[in-house]
Amino acid sequence: MKLRVLGCSGGIGGELRTTSLLLDHDMLIDAGTGVSDLSINEIAQIDHVFVTHSHMDHVTSIPFIVDTVGWMRERPLTVHATRETLSILKEHLFNWKLWPDFSQIPDANNPEMRFETIAVGTPVTLGGRTITPLPANHVVPAVGYRLDSGKASLVFTGDTTSNDALWPIVNEMVSLKYLIIETALSDRERDLALMSKHLCPSLLAEELAKLKLTPEIYITHLKPRESELIMQQIAVKVQGHRPRMLQNNQVFEF
Repeated sequence: MKLRVLGCSGGIGGELRTTSLLLDHDMLIDAGTGVSDLSINEIAQIDHVFVTHSHMDHVTSIPFIVDTVGWMRERPLTVHATRETLSILKEHLFNWKLWPDFSQIPDANNPEMRFETIAVGTPVTLGGRTITPLPANHVVPAVGYRLDSGKASLVFTGDTTSNDALWPIVNEMVSLKYLIIETALSDRERDLALMSKHLCPSLLAEELAKLKLTPEIYITHLKPRESELIMQQIAVKVQGHRPRMLQNNQVFEF
């Protein structure tokens, strides 16, 4: 499996892109603004989007994907998400008011987009790749994902705060090679992190203390105004691990 980071920022501007990870050539984990850097032909090859949660920085490109290349494709784009997240997307995004409902275009029997319900702990296998939703703790229903090639695994937490349900599952992944975990805010905004259910460096340190394995750890979703401060605080707070900041266009093979 090959994972390319299209976007990993908590904001936009200049070269910053919001969360989107391209798995091989045909699958996205979230669909933030980074998708727009792909060519039209690359976008047309995307068959599946696995959504962590419904916030705009993670789903904003889904409407444009299907609108731009739906006519070029012979099969619908499949959007995978939990029942709760799909309900939000249908009610608030693909509702004919904010955007057309492409699950009904050109008609319900031959749509350009379809929805597929996923559940925490239930793996989805596509082309020899296994994607398993993991528990997350955010202000809206959310999941993370384990991506498993059969040889090694990568865990992406998605947006989350302290999450005791995650670590017993992760600690059983003997093949875990990479962990991508969010830290959106600095410790000077710890109260905001708690309220918005994100991590800050002190909370991250508490979470990583629960990790018994030694994968490479990468930090994502940093707010642009604080990215340097966040990484400085992580270097001081986190013991036993050496997290690095995730970068646009970084590639992981596993």
